[in-house]
Amino acid sequence: MKIKTSLIVVIIALGFVLFNSIYTVTEIEQVVITQFGRIVGEPVKEPGLKFKLPFVQKVHVFKKNLLEWDGDPGQIPTLDKTFIWVDAFARWKIVDPVKFFQTVNNHNNALGRLNDIIDPAVRNAITSNQLIDAVRKSNRELETEEGMDASEGGLTKKALISRQAIGRELITQSILEEAQPKVDQFGIELVDVKIKSINYVEEVQKSVFNRMIAERKQIAEKFRSEGRGEAQKILGQKDRDLLRINSEAFRIAEELKGKADAEATQIYAAAYGVDPEFYTFLETLELYTTSLDDNSTAVLSTSSDLLKYFKSGLPK
Repeated sequence: MKIKTSLIVVIIALGFVLFNSIYTVTEIEQVVITQFGRIVGEPVKEPGLKFKLPFVQKVHVFKKNLLEWDGDPGQIPTLDKTFIWVDAFARWKIVDPVKFFQTVNNHNNALGRLNDIIDPAVRNAITSNQLIDAVRKSNRELETEEGMDASEGGLTKKALISRQAIGRELITQSILEEAQPKVDQFGIELVDVKIKSINYVEEVQKSVFNRMIAERKQIAEKFRSEGRGEAQKILGQKDRDLLRINSEAFRIAEELKGKADAEATQIYAAAYGVDPEFYTFLETLELYTTSLDDNSTAVLSTSSDLLKYFKSGLPK
């Protein structure tokens, strides 16, 4: 009985020792081993089942994937003295876990150091550039109209021509270049720094929005004016085309009428040549229908040619 009890105790003890000797490393983790507070061996970066000395060695696990730093938004003045709200964030990773452990020790301390480094870098970059540089994404050439206040922060076209805005991408690049040498000592690599949002402070929002509205109205009026000009051109072309079509139609109609009259004259002449008396009779009847109606009153002599068929009857 005592042997069984002792065996169980030994097995439990061995299991406890084994449990404290084994640890696992995942694909997104890296490990630093310390013994009595001092780092021993190289950092473990390969995933799998690992072993250490039980009880005397301690495992410190750090993330190997990308981590996020999210700064607090705050008011920052630009070079042209315009206050804006800037909210920035950054992505970083631990590239030297030994140096990271020795300097900041853990994730929360690292975020505190990043706050002390990145926040001033963001402020320096914003205060060193004008508002137009911060709000524009890149350094592409501005598309503005002559005489227009083409600002996104009060710059006129003349001012924009005199310099090319560097754009927000280059500003964030300058923030990264300023901050990276300072975080190297902590075994940290800054992958990128981005500006999440930029907003005008409440005091200047109204004036900026009014200026933007006026600018858009000016652009809209320009397009409307161009549209009215194009409409007048189209209407003028329509009138010219209509006049040309009417003139051409009138010419063709007159030609057809001339041809018809000529053919009618030939028919009348042929009819007259066949029976002159009958032709004269038809012409007289046509004269009756065109010159006399129900309201007509005519005083004629009995010897008038107009009445000869009433006196003599139809032609034979």
